Amino acid sequence: MQVAVTPFERLGGQAGVRALVDRFYDLMDTLPQAATIRALHPRDLATSRDKLFKFLCGWLGGPQLYMQEYGHPRLRARHISFPIGAAERDAWMLCMERALEDCALDTLMRAHLLQSLRNTADFMRNRNEPEDSR
Repeated sequence: MQVAVTPFERLGGQAGVRALVDRFYDLMDTLPQAATIRALHPRDLATSRDKLFKFLCGWLGGPQLYMQEYGHPRLRARHISFPIGAAERDAWMLCMERALEDCALDTLMRAHLLQSLRNTADFMRNRNEPEDSR
């Protein structure tokens, strides 16, 4: 019988998720193309890093750290006060795509995670605008 390995385990557990999150926010902080999404975050990214780390641990099949501390993520409700359109979605995804490139994941797992993250990022949009702004 084969034991299923979660994306959390494939990323290297908490250390791997932490590395992914740190790379993601380092990119957000430095890439000019990420300015739209960076502007929605506080100057000090420590809390943002911690919350994304805790959320991704559970989302990827590891410990439910975010839920233990904050309750259900309710992603859209928690982000509704931030204007998120196609430009912000795309900037967030650019940072995540590049951060995932640095992870030791096989091509299929990376593609699966990126598709799931794209779906979630698109769900977070709360501004109506032409899709052509990509």
